Amino acid sequence: MRYRALTWDHPRGYNALAAAAAGLDEERDGLAIDWDKQPLEGFEAHPISDLCARYDLIVLDHPHVGEAVAERGLIPLEDLFTAADIAGWQRDSIGPSLASYRFADRHWALPLDAATQVMACRADLLDEPIPVTWAEVASLSERAPVALSLAGPHACLTFLSMATAFGDPPAVADPDRLVSAEVGERVLDLMATLAGRMPAAVRGLNPIGLLGHMARIDKVALCPLVYGYVNYAAPTAAGEKPVTFADAPRATADGRPGSTLGGTGIGVSVRCEVTPALLDHLRWLLGAEAQRSFIPAHDGQPSRRDAWADTAVNERWGGFYRNTAATLEAAYVRPRHAGYIAFQADAAAMIRDALADGTPHPALLDRLQHRYAASRPVAGTER
Repeated sequence: MRYRALTWDHPRGYNALAAAAAGLDEERDGLAIDWDKQPLEGFEAHPISDLCARYDLIVLDHPHVGEAVAERGLIPLEDLFTAADIAGWQRDSIGPSLASYRFADRHWALPLDAATQVMACRADLLDEPIPVTWAEVASLSERAPVALSLAGPHACLTFLSMATAFGDPPAVADPDRLVSAEVGERVLDLMATLAGRMPAAVRGLNPIGLLGHMARIDKVALCPLVYGYVNYAAPTAAGEKPVTFADAPRATADGRPGSTLGGTGIGVSVRCEVTPALLDHLRWLLGAEAQRSFIPAHDGQPSRRDAWADTAVNERWGGFYRNTAATLEAAYVRPRHAGYIAFQADAAAMIRDALADGTPHPALLDRLQHRYAASRPVAGTER
């Protein structure tokens, strides 16, 4: 059986899956998998219903789950795997990696890859310790070039993470309220300060572009929140310098690191003709051997907690996993209702525009709250 599959176009998203598929023999193993790639922007925003209609396996981000369920595009894991399988992945996956794919009392994707926003810096460009708190980040920005990740949906994601650090994880205390006025204005004030000081050359860069810029060009000393890509911690390309990763900033030194969960899962579409051989391959991808050895060796970023603590894995990748695991364990999980992705895109554009034109922050918060409320289901749908 030959399957058509889609992931995203970056070594972290593609290389391990492609290498695993290359080791399959259709006659011997009973399956073959052809992995296609889409750009990061497509991964973040392309309608999941369209992808489910064209592919058997889809690598997706957890906020797409509500849309996929509404469109009846994915098969729940409970219909494919045993309760023991799912319980094992829940136990072994770091942070909310598996829980983020639970919606409407079912799980909709396998937690292949774990990631969240963390702090990235060029340690060789800093004359002082890496900051721990947001106050320290703001202070550093007066003396060294500090960049925010604002392109695409990331202006919104940065806002959500900072609100989490300041004690109001969005839409958690009240699913119908994005953030309180007090926390929202505090976050926007700080974002405006940092955005006003950041180098213009990186304003339009997505996380991959921003980290690549940091590795190649000595112009950005620190980005306080950007999705972690282990590849940049130990670069192999000529002329690139290592990026040091650390936990996301906190409001206080002993507070919660504010970060919005990313990572990827593998969903099985309803068009897929599922076989035992396919399920065994998917189990292997989430197993200890693949997650601690094969996936890291092929530029991937594992989801198992023991892989993040593994000494050999950390030695190979500059301590990336050990240095950021606490942030991942505490990561904020976004809403997953069917209208969330559209809200995220609109909110990011609103925030970027407001930072550029000086819109008063209370007015921006009011617009964000109304747009969020409009994205919510009428009643009764789980987040």
